[in-house]
Amino acid sequence: MSTSEEIVGRLLTEQGLTIATAESCTGGLIAHRLTNVPGSSAYFMGGVVAYANEVKEQVLGVSGETLAAHGAISEETVREMARGARRLFDTDVAISAAGIAGPSGGTPQKPVGLVYVALAAQDFERCERHLWQGDRLTVRLENKRRTAEAALEMLHQYLEARRP
Repeated sequence: MSTSEEIVGRLLTEQGLTIATAESCTGGLIAHRLTNVPGSSAYFMGGVVAYANEVKEQVLGVSGETLAAHGAISEETVREMARGARRLFDTDVAISAAGIAGPSGGTPQKPVGLVYVALAAQDFERCERHLWQGDRLTVRLENKRRTAEAALEMLHQYLEARRP
């Protein structure tokens, strides 16, 4: 059985598309998974782990106004992160993720497990909000794993929809 990264790798190759990542809470796990596939250098151009807001702004071009108005963990910021990665690496597609991995750092408005995942392409954009629940002892790694899987699934859906 193929893994998510093998499936999207095959689809990216078949469609001749390139991809980049912009990650915060996943710490590079999406890029890690994409590059686990032999031959991924044909479609994976690079990624940014933008943990600090300054990196989101200075490297990915996320607006300071967006960060001030909505915060780092928001649909608006994650969409701008994906657009920024796509622009920075000059790729066909980019995926991004930001959230509160835990076990601390949550608030009533933005609890631990809240994540946003976005995909940006030339003629398509999508963002999903997830609220993962988990055991306090393993919540951080589990939230990172679930978020990376959600990003790969979003990419898979996008690529399947593009198939002739």
